[in-house]
Amino acid sequence: MTSLHTRLAALSTERIKGIGRGIEKESLRALPTGGLALTPHPAALGSALTHSRITTDFSESQVELITGVHADAEACLAELTEIHQFTYRELRDAGNEMLWVSSMPCGLPTDETIPIGRYGSSNVGRAKSVYRMGLGHRYGRRMQTISGIHYNWSLPGVTSEEYFSLIRNFRRQAFLLMTLFGASPAVCSSFVEGRQHDLQTLAEFTRYMPYGTSLRMGRLGYQSDAQSSLAVSFNSLEGYGASLQDALTRTYPAYEAVGIQNPGGDYNQLATTLLQIENEFYGTIRPKRVIHPGERPLHALRERGVEYIEVRLMDLDPFVPVGITEATTRFIDVFLLHCLMSDSPPDSPEEIAALARNQHKTAARGREPGLMLERNGTEVALLDWGLQLIEQCVPIATAMDAALGGTLYAEAVAAAQHSLQNPDTLPSARILSAMAADFNNSFVGFVRAHSTKTRQYLLNLPFTAEQQARYEAMTKESVAEQKRIEASDSMPFETYRQNYVSPKRLGV
Repeated sequence: MTSLHTRLAALSTERIKGIGRGIEKESLRALPTGGLALTPHPAALGSALTHSRITTDFSESQVELITGVHADAEACLAELTEIHQFTYRELRDAGNEMLWVSSMPCGLPTDETIPIGRYGSSNVGRAKSVYRMGLGHRYGRRMQTISGIHYNWSLPGVTSEEYFSLIRNFRRQAFLLMTLFGASPAVCSSFVEGRQHDLQTLAEFTRYMPYGTSLRMGRLGYQSDAQSSLAVSFNSLEGYGASLQDALTRTYPAYEAVGIQNPGGDYNQLATTLLQIENEFYGTIRPKRVIHPGERPLHALRERGVEYIEVRLMDLDPFVPVGITEATTRFIDVFLLHCLMSDSPPDSPEEIAALARNQHKTAARGREPGLMLERNGTEVALLDWGLQLIEQCVPIATAMDAALGGTLYAEAVAAAQHSLQNPDTLPSARILSAMAADFNNSFVGFVRAHSTKTRQYLLNLPFTAEQQARYEAMTKESVAEQKRIEASDSMPFETYRQNYVSPKRLGV
């Protein structure tokens, strides 16, 4: 076994400088009252189908902002800020909406009233809407309104095998990121209305877990009985592909009962299989590859290998204007390098089950003094394990600072260590503290106030005429591109659907 120190010594400055990172950030559009905005995706933001920087996620009311790939954290956050500035300006001009700064949703209407994303009349656009209709039937629309940050990351010269090694270690150690950066310890009662849950009542319309870190990543979040039956292995691209292929081609009785179309001919879902498409597979991290137009993601992975990984467990930080700080992104960079360069034994069905239990424990009770997690068949204190991992990250941060200049990576690791040792300083604890001090323990009151403050802060930042013109040009081009796609369609949608979900499209 090669030591972490030896692997680190072999990591060149050029490769460290070649790390690429990009951010995708989801946010609900909310009304000043704290309720969900039910208006269509604003036309001034362009086409949700084709815009490279501004789209929607599950709901028409859920904006997704996407940066390009950047060589440093500062540039990545600068672009994310700029996209926010343009978006807020257009929301201001169209009405009085704001972006909800919490991962857990604002006040929600009845499930069927939550609007599903619309992407125009093309086959690809219709398929995106039908897929979301299927998610609504399968999991309920409320669950899909949860928002988060996805952190996309790559390092030059990493093989698919090495990326899967990283992924296995990430899944083992994900509890640390959830504890350090989880920011969803409470929810609006409208989110859990009519559902079974273990949350406690904090105030009339607020439910919470006293030591919760990230309810978004717990049993209330992206979970389902169907998917919990999937013990997807991350030991190799071949094994991962086989697991996904099975889920994408095996019909599931409950979804067969829903059917492809309703009696009136409207589409309920894309397929009756356990997963309609690859993106339906929820997880804390995914192997990814940029796809060609019309290509299935699994085919792209099998054909050309893993290109980057997508970290999916980051909550929106309501204290930060764009939901994530530079220091947080730097800690993630170090953490991912640690996952990549540490020994990573194969996973097993038993370990996969233990990791799921660790995730649920951390989400609901991560700040609980003395909380124990499972590691290699024995119990270990979350605090002790977390501090061990942070200690192992120190030399990686030092190497990154040596390559890039400065001390920012070492400072990010030191800040993480301090936070873990002082749980009252963690975002999840600060949220509950602020709710108690200033908002009568109201989740909606706290987030509404921070959403209003964030909107004002971003509107007040300088935004040049050149920046405005550049984004307006992107808007116009995206609308024109959607029209081109719609004009070139000739295939009936049902033919397109059958072709797209065909097992032959998944590669081998």
